[in-house]
Amino acid sequence: MKLASVRLRTVLFGCAAFAAMGAAPSFAAGVSACLITKTDTNPFFVKMKEGATAEAEKLGITLKAYAGKIDGDNESQVNAIETCIADGAKGILITASDTKAIVPTVQKARDAGLLVIALDTPLDPINAADMTFATDNFKAGELIGDWAKATLGDKAADAKIAMLDLAVSQPSVGVLRDQGFLQGFGIDLGDPKKWGDETDPRVVGHEVTAGNEEGGRKAMETLLAKDSGINVVYTINEPAAAGAYQALKAVGMEGGVTIVSVDGGCPGVKNVAEGVIGATSQQYPLLMASKGIEAIAAWAKDGTKPTPSEGKDFFDTGVQLVTDHPVEGIDSIDTKKGLDLCWG
Repeated sequence: MKLASVRLRTVLFGCAAFAAMGAAPSFAAGVSACLITKTDTNPFFVKMKEGATAEAEKLGITLKAYAGKIDGDNESQVNAIETCIADGAKGILITASDTKAIVPTVQKARDAGLLVIALDTPLDPINAADMTFATDNFKAGELIGDWAKATLGDKAADAKIAMLDLAVSQPSVGVLRDQGFLQGFGIDLGDPKKWGDETDPRVVGHEVTAGNEEGGRKAMETLLAKDSGINVVYTINEPAAAGAYQALKAVGMEGGVTIVSVDGGCPGVKNVAEGVIGATSQQYPLLMASKGIEAIAAWAKDGTKPTPSEGKDFFDTGVQLVTDHPVEGIDSIDTKKGLDLCWG
């Protein structure tokens, strides 16, 4: 666990892979940038905006923020990019709602000379953006899959798993987390770029949640109607996990089901501490956003582009497993440390 904390401090404060870009210029006044998130209500994106705003103020960059009406609102994001181009922005930070459909508009921005950084969610293809600053979302899923399998022990062989996803299957952060979890749990994947083609009978089914509590509750109810013996629940994020827990509690099943999730927001970590969620993978949106603003400042100064982490095609901002029930062989931190590092 100490080693994991050291690694995280290295990511959060060292950022050696980023240092090659040099210090961000102090004369970025007059430079403008845009932040475009999936929504402006999810605590993850709220924290992302805080990180971008603070760094922009420090560097003298004018930041304009835009968001979709709901997760999946590609049209609003397209309109936001068009506005940023027309306004003469030097760069765009974006968490894409539709990783394929947004690509032509992103290319239009790049052709106009803007630096486009994907935050958290890689575009499809990933090189459609100049760089991606993100959690390794496949690894985040794999960590909770490994943990769930180890926690169940011999019972994992006969598990009944509910998969509570974000939206329809497409190459996205939702698919990466889903497929990472299944691989960690020992489920053979079909096409790792989509979910739902697995043939393992332990997977009861996939339902979408839109990443919110109400969606998580409804998705859990639907899967319980399909199989009342579910004992493992994967959730795309912690609001969906909270909704799943409410559905389980309503039928008296909250004590016998293991729920795992991804994000590491403060409400989610508290739910881990209270036993609602067994384990979550914590990511760091403030760091994604602040490093993205630094990248735009460097681009505005002399055309320098950010470089990926060693051995990856994106800049990895780190992930840690948070649980109060650690298992041997899987690095984790407890909820006390998780609350020190959480957001939202």
